[in-house]
Amino acid sequence: MATTPDRSATDPYAATLLAENDLLAAALRTADPELPVPTCPGWTLLQLLRHVGRGHRWAAQMVAAGATEALDPRAVAGGKPPEGGPEVAAQWLRDGATELLDAVAAAGARTPVWTFTGPQPSAWWVRRRLHEATVHRADVAVATGTPFPIDPSTAADGVSEWLGLLAARPAADAPPLRPGTTLHLHATDDGLGAAGEWTVREQDGRVAWEHGHAKGDAAVRGAAADLLQGITRRIPADDERLQVLGDADVWTTWLGRTGY
Repeated sequence: MATTPDRSATDPYAATLLAENDLLAAALRTADPELPVPTCPGWTLLQLLRHVGRGHRWAAQMVAAGATEALDPRAVAGGKPPEGGPEVAAQWLRDGATELLDAVAAAGARTPVWTFTGPQPSAWWVRRRLHEATVHRADVAVATGTPFPIDPSTAADGVSEWLGLLAARPAADAPPLRPGTTLHLHATDDGLGAAGEWTVREQDGRVAWEHGHAKGDAAVRGAAADLLQGITRRIPADDERLQVLGDADVWTTWLGRTGY
């Protein structure tokens, strides 16, 4: 009898990926698939669903193959939701996350695989796909005019994960922050501690960051959910849910040069 891979090997993000992906699937199941997504210009909700579901399988298939280079997304097996209506499409999205977790468990969470940031342990993809799901769930909320509830610790980790991806990018001629300037982000939720504060700076044309409280040229305060939406440009830079202190141009320049 075949054994089921131990998904617990991908903790601490496995259960959260399933939960967040389920919320995304549920939101898409009841929405008009042809509804435009303002925060993803040119997309409909159906295209968003395909993007996330294919992305889960894309990561899973690279993990399973021990890939040393990116898989062509057009070559992803099962990369389109099957016919059958919203229930079938929603289940296809859920199955993609399960496929990834099973692939990581079977390969070994520490087994290296290709990622955007160079070779990383295969479990790296679990966190990446978790936050892909959370940010695109915010897109669905914008498109449908519904709330975006998310656990503050998950949202705060999404901010950290996005900063980590930015820090891995090569040096730029026009970096997100001018030399010598700093940006401080501060989540106002109770209980986050140092995990809810970030100090970001320019370092040799690249992004560098660390947790902790510090005075910045600009500071942005808000709930972790709102900071996640702000830093990924899902809400405007001057949204009333965000309090911007200091030099607002630091914040707007940052956003203008950090496309998600």
